[in-house]
Amino acid sequence: MKAIFAEADRVPFVRQVEDVVMSTPVVDIHTHLYDPAFKDLLLWGIDDLLVYHYLVAEVFRYLEMPYEKFWSMSKTAQADLIWDELFIKNSPVSESCRGVLTTLHLLGLDVKKRDLAALRKWFAGQKLNDHVTRCMEVAGVSRIYMTNSPFDDLEHALWQKGFTRDERFIASLRIDPLLIALPEATAKLKRWGYEVSPELSSQKSFDEIRRFLADWSKKLGARYVMVSLGPDFHFPAGDQMTQIIEKAVLPHCREFGMAFALMPGVRRAVNPQLRLAGDGVGTSDLTSLQNLCASYPGNKFMATILARENQHEACVLARKFRNLHIFGCWWFTNIPLLINEITRQRIELLGLSVTPQHSDARVLDQIVYKWHHSRLIIAEVLRDKYTALAQTGWQVSRAEIERDVKNLYGGAFDRFLGTK
Repeated sequence: MKAIFAEADRVPFVRQVEDVVMSTPVVDIHTHLYDPAFKDLLLWGIDDLLVYHYLVAEVFRYLEMPYEKFWSMSKTAQADLIWDELFIKNSPVSESCRGVLTTLHLLGLDVKKRDLAALRKWFAGQKLNDHVTRCMEVAGVSRIYMTNSPFDDLEHALWQKGFTRDERFIASLRIDPLLIALPEATAKLKRWGYEVSPELSSQKSFDEIRRFLADWSKKLGARYVMVSLGPDFHFPAGDQMTQIIEKAVLPHCREFGMAFALMPGVRRAVNPQLRLAGDGVGTSDLTSLQNLCASYPGNKFMATILARENQHEACVLARKFRNLHIFGCWWFTNIPLLINEITRQRIELLGLSVTPQHSDARVLDQIVYKWHHSRLIIAEVLRDKYTALAQTGWQVSRAEIERDVKNLYGGAFDRFLGTK
């Protein structure tokens, strides 16, 4: 068989792909981070890295202590315990543990000493605004999409008070309570001056929900509306959720030119004693996503699905509906094995019209490891795809590689939203 590349050409080609993938700025299109003006709501530093819910769930694989005892401990004590169990008593080989070490290493800290006190001292000496810039620069992230819920009392108060925005942080409007906890949501809406009945007994309730969505989309400058849903989500279903989506959310999104982002697959509180770490995963019926895309071609939909079993069907749906944008590998799919598999599947079925990753970070520093680890995998996938092209006689230039990576790192997403 004829060689694809002369050996002298192959190494520079591989390095060229890796260089572009590792150095191109990325738009992180979904996180749980906040503008630095939110101060304490923006989590950062070694203790927040260690008590992140991924590691909390993992540490209880080793602990026999009652859950209540752990939750009664201070954050510092919880972090000490997790560090001792997952990093000292056991090798930190899980993706969540490795991620902490990658973050520390890329921030220039020495992890070989295993000195948690020294790590704390370093973070204590950082100023928040400078640290935000440092993390974004090390991660190669140019813009960060937040998850903003008016139904969160602390966040609601800050938006109402007003603050000077950091232009690098972009809002998205999270509406979970409106769809999955309507009685509580309508109580708040009424308190805020929106006449919405829990029974949704009149068109006025839907008009008032639209007024609420409009007011907060403007206040936040939100680019899309989003919701996390259980695997049992069905549309249409003749229930209140379907009515709110059909009569309020989708008309609002059409009027404001916003996409509706769905994140199905979360089984909430399968172990409530783990609190935020206690959610599980279930396989979703993507017929609901198909029905949305088919019934509302004037709407744009985004989707990232939690279960591995749904990934192929999601890609096929995106091939059939141009109003659907697939993005990211989150939570239980955010491990190298599945990121590699899912990224290959998407590119093989959808080309460069997807956003292969988002960090889903809840702690600022996590963008460092999540993007570094994902970039390594994306580089491997693209290297293989360009090598396969070369077998046909098609050669890609560096400029074309740069174009392709920009598409994957936010260009395709911006075009889909119509923001560029």
